[in-house]
Amino acid sequence: MKRKLSFVGAVFGSILVADIVTKQWALANLLPGYSREAFGGLVPLTLAFNKGIAFGIGLPSAGRWIIVAASFFVLAVLLKLLLRAEERDAFRLLAIAAVSAGAVGNLIDRLRWDRGVVDFLGPYDLGFMTWPIFNVADMAITTGAVLLGISLWMEDARVAAAQRAAAAGAVESAAAGGGVDGD
Repeated sequence: MKRKLSFVGAVFGSILVADIVTKQWALANLLPGYSREAFGGLVPLTLAFNKGIAFGIGLPSAGRWIIVAASFFVLAVLLKLLLRAEERDAFRLLAIAAVSAGAVGNLIDRLRWDRGVVDFLGPYDLGFMTWPIFNVADMAITTGAVLLGISLWMEDARVAAAQRAAAAGAVESAAAGGGVDGD
């Protein structure tokens, strides 16, 4: 358990610190609505405040507190998953840590002010659409959620394979014994 918590704590802490530091940098160096480019134009930087949810989907005025409550619920579910996770399942532990750190990073912004979550990476013109502005926490949540989905799918596949093997073993055992109780 100690090893599991150490791993999750290191990943969680690294992501959360990266999120906080980059948001502070954005607040100090960018102006809302004005874009700058970084890394030779590969990364557009635009300070924005997202009061909504993913992709800037708006919410009613009480939406902030709905998201705060939902964040605490998600964190409780993630804690339950963490406690159930096998110590050797680094894939799942990484996913839980990433989603948790991202959720906490954005939760901090929602709790500290009503301006919204600090976003600063983007927007990206993909040709067919413009990808919205996001932050390190958003990347962690998205990546972690995909990894968690894969991890849960792999677990379901392992359980199904074990059940098929057990059923096949029972059939072979019944066939070897004649399948009929003798006198």
